[in-house]
Amino acid sequence: MTYLGKNSNNIRIVMINTSHPGNIGAAARVMKNMGLTRLYLVNPKQFPNYEATAMASGADDLLSQAKVCTSFEEALEGCHLVLGTTARERKIQHEFIGAREAGELSVDESASHEVALVFGRERTGLTNDEIGLCHKLINIPTNPDYSSLNVASAVQIVTYEVMMAFQALTIDDHQKVQSSEVEAEVEKFASSENMERFYEHLQETLIDIDFLRVKQSPQLMPKLRHIYNRVRLKQEEVNILRGILNKTQRLKK
Repeated sequence: MTYLGKNSNNIRIVMINTSHPGNIGAAARVMKNMGLTRLYLVNPKQFPNYEATAMASGADDLLSQAKVCTSFEEALEGCHLVLGTTARERKIQHEFIGAREAGELSVDESASHEVALVFGRERTGLTNDEIGLCHKLINIPTNPDYSSLNVASAVQIVTYEVMMAFQALTIDDHQKVQSSEVEAEVEKFASSENMERFYEHLQETLIDIDFLRVKQSPQLMPKLRHIYNRVRLKQEEVNILRGILNKTQRLKK
């Protein structure tokens, strides 16, 4: 017996600056096919739009419930795991996973945390700053002679793997991840917004102690983000680090 239930509500699809409304509609359609319902749109070029409705083909409810955000950070509020899709595998120092691993990881995390699966612009994908907000990156292998993958197709591939990971759960597995005993053992990772507050505090402190000069060392903060995102700090660890930063700032004064 397979399971696809309420934990899927902890998984959101985030689409950034989508140019073609038809891609939004097509993404909503495949989301509904795969049992996911939460769609977040960051500054879409045209939405609502009749092309989106036409391509949704019966998934109009997902479009009407979609949350339109003015920033990527807003779309990530409440999330503890952020997985971004990109084709620039060789140019980025980041941990990459395949779509299947992304599906399995999303399902595991959805038992206790909010998860964001992020898809960038049709032509340019995710910016470096947006990649810096992701814990891991998803790479979908394609024909090197024709590597351009439509964003709605990318949504379909990743959400299919999410559905398959959910269906791989037996009833016993579901009861186990829902038990209070297991939930008590779940690591309380820091949320996306709390990590952003930590990064702001870290940068402020490094400037205060003359370790960082932003114009002279523009790559330092992205590298530090990469280190901490790779580790995935728990909230308790973030609190400890911010306590150290507070003490450092007081000593500097």
